[in-house]
Amino acid sequence: MQVVSVNRGDGPIVLGQPHGGTFVPDDIVDRLNDAGRALADTDWHINRLYECLLGNATVVQSHIHRYVIDANRDPEGVSLYPGQNTTTLVPLTDFDGQAIWTDGQAPSADEIEHRRLTYHAPYHAALAEEVQRVRDRLGVAVLFDCHSIRSQIPFLFEGILPDMNIGTDVGITCAPEIESITNEFAASSPYSTVLNGRFRGGWTTRHYGRPADGVHAIQMELAQSTYLTAEAAPWSYDPAKADSLRRWLRDILDAIQDTALELTS
Repeated sequence: MQVVSVNRGDGPIVLGQPHGGTFVPDDIVDRLNDAGRALADTDWHINRLYECLLGNATVVQSHIHRYVIDANRDPEGVSLYPGQNTTTLVPLTDFDGQAIWTDGQAPSADEIEHRRLTYHAPYHAALAEEVQRVRDRLGVAVLFDCHSIRSQIPFLFEGILPDMNIGTDVGITCAPEIESITNEFAASSPYSTVLNGRFRGGWTTRHYGRPADGVHAIQMELAQSTYLTAEAAPWSYDPAKADSLRRWLRDILDAIQDTALELTS
Protein backbone atom coordinates (compact mmCIF):
# COMPACT_ATOMS: atom_id res chain seq x y z
CA MET A 1 0.00 0.00 0.00
CA GLN A 2 1.27 3.46 -0.93
CA VAL A 3 1.63 5.51 2.26
CA VAL A 4 1.77 8.94 0.65
CA SER A 5 1.34 10.41 -2.81
CA VAL A 6 2.76 13.66 -4.14
CA ASN A 7 1.52 15.73 -7.07
CA ARG A 8 4.12 18.40 -7.72
CA GLY A 9 3.27 21.91 -8.85
CA ASP A 10 5.42 24.94 -9.58
CA GLY A 11 3.57 27.48 -7.41
CA PRO A 12 4.22 28.57 -3.81
CA ILE A 13 1.37 26.63 -2.16
CA VAL A 14 1.67 23.09 -0.80
CA LEU A 15 -1.65 21.46 0.11
CA GLY A 16 -1.15 19.03 2.99
CA GLN A 17 -3.83 16.36 3.41
CA PRO A 18 -2.99 14.13 6.39
CA HIS A 19 -6.47 12.84 7.25
CA GLY A 20 -8.22 11.94 3.99
CA GLY A 21 -6.88 8.38 3.81
CA THR A 22 -9.01 5.38 4.73
CA PHE A 23 -6.47 2.54 4.47
CA VAL A 24 -6.09 0.41 7.59
CA PRO A 25 -3.92 -2.75 7.40
CA ASP A 26 -5.84 -5.98 7.92
CA ASP A 27 -4.05 -6.86 11.14
CA ILE A 28 -5.10 -3.51 12.60
CA VAL A 29 -8.68 -3.66 11.28
CA ASP A 30 -9.10 -6.97 13.12
CA ARG A 31 -8.38 -5.24 16.43
CA LEU A 32 -10.78 -2.32 15.98
CA ASN A 33 -14.27 -2.53 17.46
CA ASP A 34 -17.40 -1.51 15.56
CA ALA A 35 -16.91 2.18 16.40
CA GLY A 36 -13.34 2.02 15.17
CA ARG A 37 -14.19 0.21 11.95
CA ALA A 38 -16.69 2.95 11.08
CA LEU A 39 -13.73 5.30 10.48
CA ALA A 40 -16.07 8.19 11.29
CA ASP A 41 -13.28 10.69 11.94
CA THR A 42 -12.04 10.76 8.35
CA ASP A 43 -11.65 14.07 6.49
CA TRP A 44 -14.09 12.70 3.93
CA HIS A 45 -13.43 13.54 0.25
CA ILE A 46 -10.87 16.21 1.15
CA ASN A 47 -8.73 15.44 -1.89
CA ARG A 48 -11.73 15.71 -4.21
CA LEU A 49 -12.81 18.97 -2.60
CA TYR A 50 -9.45 20.63 -3.32
CA GLU A 51 -8.75 18.90 -6.62
CA CYS A 52 -7.59 21.32 -9.36
CA LEU A 53 -8.55 24.41 -7.34
CA LEU A 54 -5.10 25.80 -7.92
CA GLY A 55 -3.42 24.30 -10.96
CA ASN A 56 0.14 25.00 -9.83
CA ALA A 57 -0.23 23.81 -6.22
CA THR A 58 1.67 20.83 -4.86
CA VAL A 59 -0.47 18.21 -3.11
CA VAL A 60 0.89 15.84 -0.46
CA GLN A 61 -1.71 13.26 0.54
CA SER A 62 -1.56 10.52 3.18
CA HIS A 63 -3.51 7.38 2.36
CA ILE A 64 -3.34 5.98 5.90
CA HIS A 65 -6.27 6.43 8.26
CA ARG A 66 -5.72 8.47 11.40
CA TYR A 67 -6.70 5.47 13.59
CA VAL A 68 -3.51 3.74 12.41
CA ILE A 69 -1.53 6.84 13.38
CA ASP A 70 -2.44 10.50 13.24
CA ALA A 71 -0.12 12.35 10.87
CA ASN A 72 -1.16 15.69 12.37
CA ARG A 73 -0.06 14.88 15.92
CA ASP A 74 3.28 15.50 17.59
CA PRO A 75 5.37 12.34 17.05
CA GLU A 76 6.46 12.63 20.69
CA GLY A 77 2.84 12.40 21.79
CA VAL A 78 2.62 15.91 23.26
CA SER A 79 -0.96 17.24 23.39
CA LEU A 80 -1.85 20.07 21.02
CA TYR A 81 -4.53 21.38 23.35
CA PRO A 82 -3.55 20.75 26.99
CA GLY A 83 -6.55 20.53 29.28
CA GLN A 84 -9.02 19.99 26.43
CA ASN A 85 -10.48 16.78 25.06
CA THR A 86 -8.57 15.66 21.99
CA THR A 87 -7.25 12.47 20.41
CA THR A 88 -3.71 11.14 20.63
CA LEU A 89 -0.94 10.13 18.22
CA VAL A 90 -2.63 6.75 17.91
CA PRO A 91 -6.19 7.44 19.01
CA LEU A 92 -7.77 5.36 21.77
CA THR A 93 -11.19 6.91 21.20
CA ASP A 94 -13.11 8.51 18.37
CA PHE A 95 -14.18 12.17 18.40
CA ASP A 96 -17.24 11.24 20.46
CA GLY A 97 -15.09 9.78 23.21
CA GLN A 98 -15.99 6.17 22.39
CA ALA A 99 -13.28 3.50 22.55
CA ILE A 100 -12.22 2.31 19.10
CA TRP A 101 -10.20 -0.79 20.07
CA THR A 102 -11.51 -4.13 21.26
CA ASP A 103 -10.60 -4.87 24.87
CA GLY A 104 -6.89 -5.44 25.32
CA GLN A 105 -6.04 -4.59 21.69
CA ALA A 106 -4.89 -0.97 22.00
CA PRO A 107 -1.35 -0.65 20.59
CA SER A 108 1.70 -0.80 22.86
CA ALA A 109 4.40 1.88 22.97
CA ASP A 110 6.62 -0.30 20.75
CA GLU A 111 3.87 -0.71 18.19
CA ILE A 112 3.15 3.02 18.18
CA GLU A 113 6.82 3.66 17.45
CA HIS A 114 6.71 1.13 14.61
CA ARG A 115 3.67 2.87 13.13
CA ARG A 116 5.37 6.23 13.49
CA LEU A 117 8.35 5.04 11.48
CA THR A 118 6.19 3.21 8.92
CA TYR A 119 3.43 5.76 8.31
CA HIS A 120 3.92 9.09 10.10
CA ALA A 121 7.57 9.64 9.19
CA PRO A 122 7.21 8.97 5.43
CA TYR A 123 4.33 11.43 5.14
CA HIS A 124 6.31 14.16 6.84
CA ALA A 125 9.47 13.34 4.92
CA ALA A 126 7.52 13.89 1.70
CA LEU A 127 5.85 17.03 3.02
CA ALA A 128 9.12 18.52 4.26
CA GLU A 129 10.81 17.76 0.94
CA GLU A 130 8.09 19.53 -1.03
CA VAL A 131 7.98 22.54 1.25
CA GLN A 132 11.76 22.89 0.99
CA ARG A 133 11.72 22.40 -2.79
CA VAL A 134 9.13 25.14 -3.22
CA ARG A 135 10.96 27.47 -0.80
CA ASP A 136 14.28 26.94 -2.58
CA ARG A 137 12.74 27.57 -5.99
CA LEU A 138 10.57 30.60 -5.24
CA GLY A 139 11.97 32.05 -2.04
CA VAL A 140 8.67 31.38 -0.27
CA ALA A 141 6.41 28.42 0.49
CA VAL A 142 2.96 28.29 2.05
CA LEU A 143 1.79 25.03 3.58
CA PHE A 144 -2.01 25.10 3.52
CA ASP A 145 -3.15 22.20 5.68
CA CYS A 146 -6.52 20.89 4.50
CA HIS A 147 -8.91 19.46 7.09
CA SER A 148 -12.59 18.86 7.72
CA ILE A 149 -14.66 17.71 10.67
CA ARG A 150 -18.27 17.27 11.73
CA SER A 151 -19.79 20.56 12.82
CA GLN A 152 -21.26 19.17 16.05
CA ILE A 153 -19.04 17.08 18.35
CA PRO A 154 -19.84 17.79 22.03
CA PHE A 155 -16.82 15.78 23.22
CA LEU A 156 -14.47 18.24 21.47
CA PHE A 157 -16.32 21.56 21.48
CA GLU A 158 -19.59 23.20 22.51
CA GLY A 159 -22.30 24.18 20.07
CA ILE A 160 -21.92 24.29 16.31
CA LEU A 161 -18.51 24.78 14.74
CA PRO A 162 -18.11 27.69 12.28
CA ASP A 163 -17.91 26.67 8.62
CA MET A 164 -14.33 27.86 8.11
CA ASN A 165 -11.86 27.56 10.98
CA ILE A 166 -8.53 29.22 10.21
CA GLY A 167 -5.54 28.33 12.37
CA THR A 168 -2.17 30.10 12.56
CA ASP A 169 -1.34 29.38 16.22
CA VAL A 170 -2.38 32.96 16.95
CA GLY A 171 -0.22 34.49 14.22
CA ILE A 172 2.95 32.51 14.89
CA THR A 173 2.99 30.21 11.86
CA CYS A 174 2.65 32.67 8.99
CA ALA A 175 3.20 36.29 8.04
CA PRO A 176 0.44 38.66 9.20
CA GLU A 177 -0.30 39.50 5.56
CA ILE A 178 -1.12 35.85 4.81
CA GLU A 179 -3.23 35.44 7.94
CA SER A 180 -5.08 38.67 7.18
CA ILE A 181 -5.86 37.93 3.53
CA THR A 182 -7.06 34.42 4.37
CA ASN A 183 -9.38 35.69 7.08
CA GLU A 184 -10.56 38.60 4.92
CA PHE A 185 -11.61 36.39 2.01
CA ALA A 186 -13.19 33.77 4.27
CA ALA A 187 -15.12 36.43 6.19
CA SER A 188 -16.41 37.93 2.94
CA SER A 189 -17.88 34.57 1.93
CA PRO A 190 -21.36 33.33 2.88
CA TYR A 191 -19.73 30.91 5.33
CA SER A 192 -19.28 31.55 9.04
CA THR A 193 -15.61 32.02 9.88
CA VAL A 194 -13.35 32.12 12.90
CA LEU A 195 -9.62 32.82 13.23
CA ASN A 196 -7.70 30.84 15.86
CA GLY A 197 -10.80 29.55 17.59
CA ARG A 198 -11.13 25.95 18.75
CA PHE A 199 -8.68 24.89 16.02
CA ARG A 200 -5.52 27.01 16.09
CA GLY A 201 -3.57 24.71 13.82
CA GLY A 202 -2.35 21.19 14.45
CA TRP A 203 1.17 19.87 14.82
CA THR A 204 1.82 20.18 11.09
CA THR A 205 1.01 23.88 11.01
CA ARG A 206 2.98 24.60 14.17
CA HIS A 207 5.95 22.47 13.13
CA TYR A 208 6.43 23.81 9.60
CA GLY A 209 5.48 27.45 10.00
CA ARG A 210 8.72 29.49 10.04
CA PRO A 211 7.80 32.87 8.57
CA ALA A 212 11.26 34.33 9.20
CA ASP A 213 12.67 31.63 6.90
CA GLY A 214 10.07 32.16 4.18
CA VAL A 215 7.97 29.14 5.13
CA HIS A 216 4.41 29.95 6.15
CA ALA A 217 1.78 27.50 7.40
CA ILE A 218 -1.95 27.85 7.87
CA GLN A 219 -4.67 25.33 8.66
CA MET A 220 -8.19 25.36 7.24
CA GLU A 221 -10.61 23.20 9.20
CA LEU A 222 -13.92 23.02 7.34
CA ALA A 223 -17.23 21.95 8.80
CA GLN A 224 -18.29 18.92 6.78
CA SER A 225 -21.83 20.29 6.59
CA THR A 226 -20.48 22.69 3.95
CA TYR A 227 -19.88 19.96 1.36
CA LEU A 228 -21.38 16.64 2.47
CA THR A 229 -24.99 15.62 2.00
CA ALA A 230 -25.05 14.76 5.71
CA GLU A 231 -22.47 14.45 8.47
CA ALA A 232 -23.16 10.74 8.83
CA ALA A 233 -22.53 7.51 6.97
CA PRO A 234 -22.24 7.01 4.06
CA TRP A 235 -20.58 10.46 4.12
CA SER A 236 -21.73 11.35 0.63
CA TYR A 237 -20.12 14.20 -1.29
CA ASP A 238 -22.69 16.83 -2.31
CA PRO A 239 -21.57 18.28 -5.67
CA ALA A 240 -23.78 21.38 -5.44
CA LYS A 241 -22.66 22.26 -1.92
CA ALA A 242 -19.06 21.46 -2.78
CA ASP A 243 -19.02 23.58 -5.92
CA SER A 244 -20.21 26.60 -3.95
CA LEU A 245 -17.54 26.04 -1.33
CA ARG A 246 -14.83 25.39 -3.91
CA ARG A 247 -15.44 28.79 -5.48
CA TRP A 248 -14.48 30.45 -2.20
CA LEU A 249 -11.60 28.10 -1.46
CA ARG A 250 -10.20 28.92 -4.90
CA ASP A 251 -10.41 32.64 -4.17
CA ILE A 252 -8.70 32.14 -0.81
CA LEU A 253 -5.87 30.11 -2.31
CA ASP A 254 -5.40 32.59 -5.16
CA ALA A 255 -5.19 35.45 -2.66
CA ILE A 256 -2.69 33.57 -0.49
CA GLN A 257 -0.56 32.79 -3.52
CA ASP A 258 -0.49 36.40 -4.69
CA THR A 259 0.30 37.64 -1.20
CA ALA A 260 3.08 35.10 -0.68
CA LEU A 261 4.79 36.05 -3.93
CA GLU A 262 4.54 39.73 -3.04
CA LEU A 263 6.47 39.00 0.15
CA THR A 264 9.49 38.01 -1.94
CA SER A 265 9.50 41.12 -4.14
